[in-house]
Amino acid sequence: MPRSYPLEKTRNIGIIAHIDAGKTTTTERILYYTGITHKIGEVHEGEATMDWMEQERERGITITAAATTCFWSPSTFDANGQIEAGKKEYQINIIDTPGHVDFTVEVERSLRVLDGGVVVFDGKMGVEPQSETVWRQADKYSVPRICFINKINQTGGDFYMSLKSIHERLSSNAVAITLPIGEEQGIKGLVDLVAMKAYIYTNDAHTELCETIIPEEMMAKVEEYRNILAEKVAETNDKLIEVFLEDGKLSNEELKYALREATLAGKLFPVTGGDGRSVIVIKLLDMIIDYLPSPLEKPAITGFHPATHEIITRPVEDNAPFSALAFKLATDPFVGNLCFFRVYSGTLQTGSYVLNATKDQKERVGRIVRLHANKREDVQEIYAGDIAAMVGLKNTTTGDTLCVENNPIILESMQFPDTVISASIEPKTKADQEKMGLALKKLSDEDPTFKVHTDEETAETIIAGMGELHLEILVDRMKREFKVEATMGKPRVAYKETIGQTSEAEGKYIRQSGGRGQYGHVFLRLEPQEAGQGFEFANLIKGAAIPNEFIPACEKGVKEALGSGVIAGYPVVDVKASLFDGSYHDVDSSEAAFKIASSMAFKEAMRQGKPFIIEPIMKVEAVTPEQFMGDIVGDLNSRRGQIENMEDREQGILRLKIITGKVPLANMFGYATQLRSMSQGRATYAMEFSHYNRVPDNIAQEIIEGKTK
Repeated sequence: MPRSYPLEKTRNIGIIAHIDAGKTTTTERILYYTGITHKIGEVHEGEATMDWMEQERERGITITAAATTCFWSPSTFDANGQIEAGKKEYQINIIDTPGHVDFTVEVERSLRVLDGGVVVFDGKMGVEPQSETVWRQADKYSVPRICFINKINQTGGDFYMSLKSIHERLSSNAVAITLPIGEEQGIKGLVDLVAMKAYIYTNDAHTELCETIIPEEMMAKVEEYRNILAEKVAETNDKLIEVFLEDGKLSNEELKYALREATLAGKLFPVTGGDGRSVIVIKLLDMIIDYLPSPLEKPAITGFHPATHEIITRPVEDNAPFSALAFKLATDPFVGNLCFFRVYSGTLQTGSYVLNATKDQKERVGRIVRLHANKREDVQEIYAGDIAAMVGLKNTTTGDTLCVENNPIILESMQFPDTVISASIEPKTKADQEKMGLALKKLSDEDPTFKVHTDEETAETIIAGMGELHLEILVDRMKREFKVEATMGKPRVAYKETIGQTSEAEGKYIRQSGGRGQYGHVFLRLEPQEAGQGFEFANLIKGAAIPNEFIPACEKGVKEALGSGVIAGYPVVDVKASLFDGSYHDVDSSEAAFKIASSMAFKEAMRQGKPFIIEPIMKVEAVTPEQFMGDIVGDLNSRRGQIENMEDREQGILRLKIITGKVPLANMFGYATQLRSMSQGRATYAMEFSHYNRVPDNIAQEIIEGKTK
């Protein structure tokens, strides 16, 4: 069956932003104006289509990335300025992502498979902490993006302040392509700086739009910003810079074409603004079509052959061999396990078999479904450039490559941050005990930043994640979706251990108990690595001091020893282990013996390497009315915080202070309650992981004593 929409008329985009900037509300309006829904769901009323989980509706936040498909054609206006209805020529696949930092993995894996992004900003706040995080994530995956400054029609909403904060904190290459007509509640529409036309609301509800001429009183400002736009665009194009320097201007067609090219290349970021709850969203849809790429305009995907490791490039074509990346798993109460995937090349039919090249296992595709939040539409075939979900996969997890068996490829996977917080969890009854293991496995399969393990010393089940809210939501999901009643213990910080200097140690394991014995003997060198570099193993054996068949066992022994350090039993990170000498016995040596010997050498080298404990440090940004600043700074200092910056921001008649600093996670538990009490509930804060740092000796001693009690 031929595809309904050609590749050049397909867009895969994500809506990304800081929490409460209005991503989901904007997406809801997109669904309404594209005809997918016939009723507009409000987030604050718990009726948003894209926030389909019970917890999302209760809390008014997005927790899991939701996918949907809609259809659009650039809006046209008749001679009277009214919108003309036309055939919907474009297919837009949209992923609405969470804004809360605890669910940042949802943004990370969505950006990995998207071609473009719409970054939504709160027009009253400008760039907020999580805005910076998602911007960096988009940079990491080279995602072209446009900016939508939302809520500029509300008290304190300011398009120009927000644009300035984007310039100061994100990129000086953000360029306004529209200007609002009016201010705050008096906003009447916008001026398109590329087409040099105005669009105004024709009713009080802002649900109808009409094309008109630019208001006379705005012409000076419009010309100023049009010149800035033309100059910025010309700088990205060698041919146009000559035209611009000669004529001092560009035609509308030249400007639009070059702006698209610069946006796709990541050189410029078009900025528009409005109220995400109004009909202005149709102009945002036009910009998605005009300035964000089709799958054909992104570089062809590359990977490697699983056996030969030869680099392979796959063109974005339906007749190329099938290849796709699984970027998300979800447990659906009606169909079981759903695997979200992005097709990079080829086509896939329902009922066919695919190879999971990452795990070298065949999988049968039971069903293919297009997603509309939590509703499903069965399709028989899916094409290159599409995003969909499949049912029936048994062994596929996030980041796995799916492809045809006779033409295998492994695509670049995704890297996820380490967990920073953990807690014990106990089932309330014996019946819950049996169900809890299954529920935890399903949740950890879905979420790569949710880890589960058993504490060997206490036999407790430990869950670990990205923050208190993250763990709280997952325990709540266990109760609602899997009917498991469980009690979560007090959150614990994910401390780790590392070394301060290079050290060497010998590990010898000899056992003789009649018959064949055990003999393993190694010399190991440990070296500290830069923070965040992780673990590295090097084989420096020369002259067959240890036979090659025992080297993997040595590496395995070292890796297992990494799980428990010598100070307080925390995992060991950022070390390089080099195996440089040893000996073996022709009869008694075995893999098990060398594994144990390597583990012994690692532990001893750790003790000699001046080990110390490191802790997660969080980047904290508090926004407060000026009169509470002193108390808040003092409180952060008392939490071992280091204040890095304080700046002013005006919001209407309010003078706000933005305090930025780094604070150990261990001292941030209960901060939300304390901040509310210090500021009469008027201050807010955001927190995200920054880095690991050495724990002061006196604190380390308390940690060790607490761990050994």
